[in-house]
Amino acid sequence: MAWLIGDGDVVEIDRSRSFHGPEVVLIYASTSKKRLALDSFARLGEDGLDVLQTTYEGRYDEAHVLHFRLELHALLNGEVCVAQHPGTDQVKGEIKVEVYPGQSPEAELLAIIDRARERAKRLEAVTE
Repeated sequence: MAWLIGDGDVVEIDRSRSFHGPEVVLIYASTSKKRLALDSFARLGEDGLDVLQTTYEGRYDEAHVLHFRLELHALLNGEVCVAQHPGTDQVKGEIKVEVYPGQSPEAELLAIIDRARERAKRLEAVTE
């Protein structure tokens, strides 16, 4: 999770008991820093960003939040795979988009996805 968000200091771990008794571990990471958020979004990779761009209409709500889920097992193996359908063993993600009066929420989201895609290309070039 620290790798995905880009800053281990913003990762919080909450251990508690579920209603039915077994221990539940919730791992939460959030940032309001625009650069860190964009870098984190770029770590979804070009393929993940392509999925979000083509399916954003069902994921983007009226509060300007893009909802998505990542496959847990892929993430544990150091890979990022955006889930196509809800299911078990997934990690929930949200991206809040700043939209000002007169701006199109969809256009702002798509512009952010494009900027993240450009960063993802640079990140992939560095790791090759």
